[in-house]
Amino acid sequence: MAHRKAGGTAKNLRDSNPKYLGTKLHDGEIARAGNIIVRQRGTKIMSGQNTSLGKDHTIFAKTEGKVKFSTKRKLGFNGRMKIMRSVSVEAK
Repeated sequence: MAHRKAGGTAKNLRDSNPKYLGTKLHDGEIARAGNIIVRQRGTKIMSGQNTSLGKDHTIFAKTEGKVKFSTKRKLGFNGRMKIMRSVSVEAK
């Protein structure tokens, strides 16, 4: 015979590590080549001039310069116009 009552399992005790997403360099700050500007899931912010998009949708600077955030109008696949945010680096 068991001396203790059987304990149930808890499903919500495991936790994932933080991913540290978000904007790393803001508007007007100086970015060097290779600096990460935005870490994101999906392309919530598009990459613009002198920036590139990594395979995990991270936007990073290709040249040294000042970070500039702006909005762009983009035509979606359904034919509707969508206003998207974009980030670019203005070279010195």
